[in-house]
Amino acid sequence: MRRFFTIGLVAAALVVLAATGFLAWIGSGGGLAPVKPASPGAHDIQDLYVMAGAIATFVFLVVTVPLVLFVIRFRSRDGDRRREGAQILGSQRLELLWTLVPVLFVISLVVVTFIKLPGINNPARARSSPDLRVRVEGRLFYWRYVYDNGAVAVDELWLPLNRRVKLEITSPVQDVIHSFWVPALGGKRDAIPGHVNELKIRPTKLGLFEGKCAELCGIQHGAMLLHVRVVPQAEFSQWVEQRAQNAASLEFGKQLYEGVCTKCHFAAPEFAPDISQNPLLGDAAGIRLLVENGRGRMPAVGKGWTEGELRALTAYLKTIAPKAAGQ
Repeated sequence: MRRFFTIGLVAAALVVLAATGFLAWIGSGGGLAPVKPASPGAHDIQDLYVMAGAIATFVFLVVTVPLVLFVIRFRSRDGDRRREGAQILGSQRLELLWTLVPVLFVISLVVVTFIKLPGINNPARARSSPDLRVRVEGRLFYWRYVYDNGAVAVDELWLPLNRRVKLEITSPVQDVIHSFWVPALGGKRDAIPGHVNELKIRPTKLGLFEGKCAELCGIQHGAMLLHVRVVPQAEFSQWVEQRAQNAASLEFGKQLYEGVCTKCHFAAPEFAPDISQNPLLGDAAGIRLLVENGRGRMPAVGKGWTEGELRALTAYLKTIAPKAAGQ
């Protein structure tokens, strides 16, 4: 019996050591861990993740290690399946212990969650800089961002470093539910048709951060990716001003074409036809009518667009429209 428990203690120590290394791996941002946080809210979410992972690992070890030891120790050696095993009475203290400990774990998770929640939903401002407000629209199958000065972006959201941003996330009433999620910058929010949800974030690192639609929204859901580019305040101010002034540029028209049109017309031929040789590309009035109202299975992808967006797209499509014979 002494040898059995000695072996059991050694095995338990090795398992605990491996689990400690696993938790350190999680906390360093590897493997199953969230991506490296780049905002206060994302840091708080990672803290909760690591805490829940540590508790889950502890519970797993407390259950499985004794289970394996008991299976080995009390296994039947003579092979006689008819013999009844030894009857072992329960322990009231043990019953109370394994009831109380899980309750304490749940209470600790609830308490820490409520402590972290205000910082996740409402990060503090940096210095005295005012909030930046951006309207985020989830659409089939792209993301549209509208800034206060009228600037519009598609799929790539530009944000200034260390400034709190209030994202007003929604979806057009004729659309479906989407979900805005950039793991490095915090939690996710659903984009619900006709309803506005709010998400506040404060980026603390420069760079390009990946995100995606976290709600199954249709045949091209997998192509509904997004990026958030965090830049210094001066660079952001210059970009957003230039974007507003050049609302109908060919460059922006190309971004609209690639972000809105190509996700279906070239990536999903079973859903939308190849339009590369369609003479409608050169018909500005026809394109306006099509994107604003849709046709058949094609949704009204441009309903509610600004005049600059419509002009940018039609101007770019003219440059790639097939030439008529003899031209």
